[in-house]
Amino acid sequence: MGRELPPLSRDQIREIDRRTIEDLGLPGIALMENAGRGCAMWLREMGAVGPVVICCGKGNNAGDGFVVARHLDAWDIPVHVVLTSDPGELRGDAATNFAVIDRASIPWSGPDPRLDSEETRALLHDAQWVVDALLGTGTRGTIREPVATAIEQINACPARRFSIDIPSGLDCDSGRPLGPTVQADCTATFVAVKKGFVNPEAHRYLGEVRVIDIGVPRVILEFYLEGQRG
Repeated sequence: MGRELPPLSRDQIREIDRRTIEDLGLPGIALMENAGRGCAMWLREMGAVGPVVICCGKGNNAGDGFVVARHLDAWDIPVHVVLTSDPGELRGDAATNFAVIDRASIPWSGPDPRLDSEETRALLHDAQWVVDALLGTGTRGTIREPVATAIEQINACPARRFSIDIPSGLDCDSGRPLGPTVQADCTATFVAVKKGFVNPEAHRYLGEVRVIDIGVPRVILEFYLEGQRG
């Protein structure tokens, strides 16, 4: 991407995804692959040697987490995936990428909806990094159980925290917490920073922010670049 995009809303990001997939025919799983690999590369760049524990929900954010796990495992970085829901609840590209890590014998456990089992607590305590792949930019409304406790478990662990796209619990557009919210050391966000990130209230949750290029063609982004010029 030649020029940085302005902050975008959840609806704008959703439209970018839709047009890329439906109008141009670029499969969503290709975008997920680019997103996950970009996150994994940043973790490696920051000296991740493991263990890395990846806490996954059941949406596309979880799918990104599964891709991160696969790449870290390929680089001999110890990784463990913790699911907060049953694998049977995964759909689409997320289900595909989970099947890959399962067949590749990458360690995973769960479902552990609150991340509070004895096994999960031990994994979180011993981790160098914990990756937050629970909730994405589409999150609205109050954060309720069991996700609220899961977020609190991530915040309580001594590891550094890495959020995929947005810290779980943070509202994409307002930058305000919707309840318990992951306090990330690093946030790898996709395509552009989100509108809520400019809210000073969000800074304590975001940590260092890096925009990951996931391969959206320039013809899709041009409208937003033109708007920035105007």
